[in-house]
Amino acid sequence: MGQSMFRGFRSTGCFILLTAFLSIPPFFCCGAPILSVDYRSIISQGDLHYETPVVRSDDGLPVGNGTMGSLVWTEPAALKFQINRVDVYASNCETTSFNARDWDYAWACGYVDIDFVDFGKDVFDEEKTVQHLGIYDGLAAVEGNGVRAQVLAWHKRDVMAVHVEDSRKKPQCIKANLRMIRHLATSFPGQSTEYANRKTSVVKTKHHTATSKLHVRQTSAGKCIVLTQVFEEGGYYCGSAVAVGIAGRNSKAMIAEVTEARLAAEPGAGAFTILITSAASFDRGRDIIGEALAALEEAAQAGFDKLLQDNKAWWHNFWSKSYVRLHSADGDADFVQAHYAYYLYLMASSSRGRLAPNFGSMLWSTGGDYSTWGAQQWWGNLRCIYYALFEANHIELIDPMFAMYSGMYEACATAARQQWGADGIYIPETAFFDGLAKLPEDIAAEMRDLYLLCKPWSGMSDRFRRFADVRHPHSSRWNWKSDGRWIDGQWVYRDRMDGPYGCVVHLFASTAEVAYFYWLRYEHTQDTEWLRKRAYPMIKGAAQFYRTYPGVQKGTDGLYHITNVNNYETYDPGQTGNRTDTPREISAMRGILPIAIKASEMLGIDSDLREDWKELLDNLVPLKDWRHGPTISFDHYTAETGDPARSAFADRVFYPGGLPEDEEVAGLSGLPIFAAIYGRADLFGKAVVSQLRGEILNKRSCRFNEIGRVGVLRNRMDLSEGVNCVSAERLGLAAHGLQLALCQSVPPGPAGAPVIRLFEAWPGKWDAAFKLLCRGAFVVSSSIRNGTVEFVEIEPQRGGVCRLRNPWPAQRPVLYRDGEKAQMPEGDLLELQTRAGQKLLIVPEGCTPEKLKRVVNAGTER
Repeated sequence: MGQSMFRGFRSTGCFILLTAFLSIPPFFCCGAPILSVDYRSIISQGDLHYETPVVRSDDGLPVGNGTMGSLVWTEPAALKFQINRVDVYASNCETTSFNARDWDYAWACGYVDIDFVDFGKDVFDEEKTVQHLGIYDGLAAVEGNGVRAQVLAWHKRDVMAVHVEDSRKKPQCIKANLRMIRHLATSFPGQSTEYANRKTSVVKTKHHTATSKLHVRQTSAGKCIVLTQVFEEGGYYCGSAVAVGIAGRNSKAMIAEVTEARLAAEPGAGAFTILITSAASFDRGRDIIGEALAALEEAAQAGFDKLLQDNKAWWHNFWSKSYVRLHSADGDADFVQAHYAYYLYLMASSSRGRLAPNFGSMLWSTGGDYSTWGAQQWWGNLRCIYYALFEANHIELIDPMFAMYSGMYEACATAARQQWGADGIYIPETAFFDGLAKLPEDIAAEMRDLYLLCKPWSGMSDRFRRFADVRHPHSSRWNWKSDGRWIDGQWVYRDRMDGPYGCVVHLFASTAEVAYFYWLRYEHTQDTEWLRKRAYPMIKGAAQFYRTYPGVQKGTDGLYHITNVNNYETYDPGQTGNRTDTPREISAMRGILPIAIKASEMLGIDSDLREDWKELLDNLVPLKDWRHGPTISFDHYTAETGDPARSAFADRVFYPGGLPEDEEVAGLSGLPIFAAIYGRADLFGKAVVSQLRGEILNKRSCRFNEIGRVGVLRNRMDLSEGVNCVSAERLGLAAHGLQLALCQSVPPGPAGAPVIRLFEAWPGKWDAAFKLLCRGAFVVSSSIRNGTVEFVEIEPQRGGVCRLRNPWPAQRPVLYRDGEKAQMPEGDLLELQTRAGQKLLIVPEGCTPEKLKRVVNAGTER
């Protein structure tokens, strides 16, 4: 940090070389990559290193394999874990037992404490404790007085391995304790806890039960302790198992007390491995204990060294798919680079399972069941951690999100019909992992009448009110329910206002925005089968919803308008202008309809619907009043649009004089993204640094007093979403803005032909090099120093036409195809024919291979 990434090389006016981190092989013209990248040096800038113990568990080191994970934190005598999974939910959309906000729960499977001291000196004290997370290898290490522990999450199976080395003069018995999550008093009013026997506890919440049970099992690796959870309500079931075993040391297993099992290792100097495995299922017939133990036996047989080597290979391959390297004299660019790499590590550690991690907790909860906002997903928040993964060339990390929303397709189609009287699908802003529950038809009919304002709110039937009483108020369907309290054993709440209005009740744009993510996946991969089988049903469903929603009607002006809708989470029923043709909804309609039309044309299907969509789009009210809701979806105003209104809007709204010195950018602000989109280099650098530093979070955030008035945590995440919500949203937003500032692949409008533009909003004092994925399935590498673009390399994954804005507008650059000089098209827009596997190099005018070779030789000599 702080040393120039370009030190020791000479500029010849045609190419300036990257140094210790990036170097150029002598014969670029032979088709070799332009930059030989030292990924370890780049990625390791994002490591965490603590010289003291953490004060609070939220500051722990994150370790996960995408499905299973935990923060790792210390107490003076112990190493601590809360094992979480992305596919463990206490309830689903059918629940009638969690009527108050935040009380539904998920993810937590069990606590594991590794105790190093019975009687003697603490091992993790203020003086001797050092903790390090190496993100390039995916390995955490904690060292204290005479003990050292290395922690990894195996990429192949749901296993966390803790390799313990005891070098104390008098080694003590080291114990792995496995504890129930619901191990003390009940969490919420209305709950009761029963202890069926010495190994089992049952927590009841109305119709819901959570049964936790401890087991001791014999395996080929020795005796293991196991904790199972079973969540049941009506026909719903979810089960989880956590198993703990010891490899390389004799051990003894026992049920220590009603909520805790213990596995004690025989005292002795040297090393052994504690293995923590897990399994989960929504199928009652699955043997989750057997699955957890099978993973444990496989890991024990492999040994820690083999697990570590396997993981290193996986992580090194992961990092090779893209990179961003930044430097500035003041260190700000280096600071941003570190956070970017760390963000990708977090996503790879928490988003490789069959469901998306929750936006507010991911796999990093440490406080048991309670979490602000409960267990449902908020699309507006969830997208914050996913947008940047397209350009980062890690689309595989978005697949759990696609799996979740595709999995609720039928529920969303039913909800569109029942709740709104529309075709297509309705993906709510807030939803359980499986969508929305099917309603009794009489309830659905009354809901349509009430929500579409065909029936006065005061005319609500007693049956509908009773039905609503036991539904979750965070659900978009019931979000008109506000705060409440327990009175004589009943949950009594108030309505938010007079009518079926809430923050997310009449919010439909989330449907189109989720479908737009499916389109982006196609655009970045050019996978036509994905478009046909996975993306198009969602895109078609979103377009059909808007086409048939009863609130979309043609007005006396001959244009279609949409009425009775939110704009983001704002809704004012007293002001018609705030609920008709809101910017977010018109943006969504004008965005998804062209995409649906283009996709149907490409696939040669639904020609009749296509004509209906065209008619709606051609006569739809224009998008206006961006001050109340600019959007980063759908490509309405990009650098390729050429609309004067775009520049005027950017100058009027986004700090025309630059970011004031005392201005602090909020964690959930889209300012770095908009600064990049609108080409505001003067604004982008300050905005992204401010957002990542998070000074504003040290002063205020959601439920600031409840979280202990903390801001950015030591592990770079934050608690801005509230209690037990360790969040990376601001890291995802900053990463997305960073990539757009470096490299944009944007069309002139929705569903248009994308054009690659480099360094559109890049601070002049920041040097950079990158490899990122662009739309059209083009992997693009480039670098910039002192404001000068040095080269562009393009690697087509599928072939086709690559459109590039000339990075040297005053010159006609030189093109090489697989090392051979080729004809360069004229003009500012360079349209290049490509084939899969080909390498294209574009350099400034006058830059020849011979000159490059001399520069390389001069640089290596120095």
